[in-house]
Amino acid sequence: MAAAGQAYSRTATPLVGRQQTPPGPARPTYVLRGHSAAVHALQFIRSNAYLVSGDADGWVVVWDVATKRPAAVWRAHEKAILGLVGWGPGALITHGRDDRLYVWSVDPVEATGSRLSVVLPADDDASRRPQPWLLHALHVNTANFCALSACGDTSDVSAAESPCGSILIAVPSVLDSEGVDVFQLPSEHRVSAIAPQRSFKSGMVMALALFRHRGRLCIAAGYESGHTALFRREGADTWAQTYSAQPHSQPVLSLAVAPTLGAYYTSSADALIAKHGLASEGSAAAAQAPLSVLQTRHAGQQGLSVRAPDATLLATAGWDARVRVYASRSLKELAVLKWHSQGCYCTAFAEIQGAAPAEAERGGELVVREQGPVASVMERRRGETARLTHWLAAGSKDGNVSLWDIY
Repeated sequence: MAAAGQAYSRTATPLVGRQQTPPGPARPTYVLRGHSAAVHALQFIRSNAYLVSGDADGWVVVWDVATKRPAAVWRAHEKAILGLVGWGPGALITHGRDDRLYVWSVDPVEATGSRLSVVLPADDDASRRPQPWLLHALHVNTANFCALSACGDTSDVSAAESPCGSILIAVPSVLDSEGVDVFQLPSEHRVSAIAPQRSFKSGMVMALALFRHRGRLCIAAGYESGHTALFRREGADTWAQTYSAQPHSQPVLSLAVAPTLGAYYTSSADALIAKHGLASEGSAAAAQAPLSVLQTRHAGQQGLSVRAPDATLLATAGWDARVRVYASRSLKELAVLKWHSQGCYCTAFAEIQGAAPAEAERGGELVVREQGPVASVMERRRGETARLTHWLAAGSKDGNVSLWDIY
């Protein structure tokens, strides 16, 4: 990993036989320009083949990562996009500030050149675009500015025949903004709920993470009071609170989970990043201490994301227009990425994929054994390179998405 203020690029070649000068400020490998409003959400889908971005005006852009061009563009919501989640091979879940959660049937490969538009919002944000097929629609609570969190539902055998399977979605409760609702798709039923806190005055739910740890369904929540709490599902509608802490003096802005490390992270406007354990078994009435708390001296770090599946890196999006990368275990700052002209709101890591196709070494060079027309082979290679690159994406108030290739 690069030192603070640097980032490695796979295309960088060291100078040989001449004195090397110190590297300048790190620059993104690519910049995706297309939004006319602040970018609020990012999500890699389809094994990193596509990057989805959502903005403050409700527009969604599906970017082809290999070509860096839009594959599909439409206005999904009348207000800002809060969150994006890929579901199965061809569905995309969007969560908007218009109190709606939509599931769209999106196949970017088929969408290119078909009825879906590729005209970017920055080029025309007034004309309506054709929308993908709408599969599901839920009325949800978005008064909290809290984005959805999703996790596969392994308990629903009846959904096995569905192309996308079954998925659970956690959002703030419609009845009480201090509670949590859990919905199941494709049934659209509310299957569970967490009641508002009684052990501390929490205020509204501000951030959520729904995940599995050691085979158990869990929810980590961040609150308006600066508290965070961890819940473990014990029955159909029974949740046990196993941990609570108040590391922040300001509302929790963001939350990210690293189940393989047994930890999750919270950030706030108070410049702190806190690391919490997932194995706590404390009393619900007694506040506990985080594993560690880092005073970053940079207020307003949000958009936390942890790289999967190695869980080695933690990224934050800062109000100071900088993206910072930390070591997940130690919270040591590894890189500061400065390119955007205005504050950053979100980050997303590409999931690290497996090895490249069969290769053979000949004379010190790698020879890829592929058959087919040259254009087709080159297209496959370009797609494979994009899929295997360790991308970090960042979205900003300036409407741009920066792509960084970091280790």
